[in-house]
Amino acid sequence: MSEQKHPFWKAISGELPVPPAAKLLGWKPLEAVPGSGRFRVQFDGSEQFTNPQGNIQGGFVAAMLDDTLGPALATMLAPDEFCPTIELKVNFLRPARPGVLIGEGRVVHRGGSIAFLEGKLSSSSGEVVATATSTARIVRMQQ
Repeated sequence: MSEQKHPFWKAISGELPVPPAAKLLGWKPLEAVPGSGRFRVQFDGSEQFTNPQGNIQGGFVAAMLDDTLGPALATMLAPDEFCPTIELKVNFLRPARPGVLIGEGRVVHRGGSIAFLEGKLSSSSGEVVATATSTARIVRMQQ
């Protein structure tokens, strides 16, 4: 691996802005260790994300989980690798209420070009509101 930093680590350190979608979700990294295959993140479950019932709409919950699982794999990537999601399955366990939500993701297995990921999204009190599994493709970025 070269000395060049992966864009993920540049976003974590503030050298690059976080992607607009992550910014919209209130994405705030809590724990990321190079090579660990694990990632913890905080989201701001905005009132703007709610459905008529006052719960966070499922698409936002899925987006939060996707923005948890991908970064777990990013902790293991070379500077020129990227990991688009090719499949995401979400299980909604209970309503997600507006407020702080915590995502935890991990790499289950990383192959040469495919990785399998899993994670959960919890309320600030620790109640799991949704779980997810994902498959990501590992590709080289065009320079």
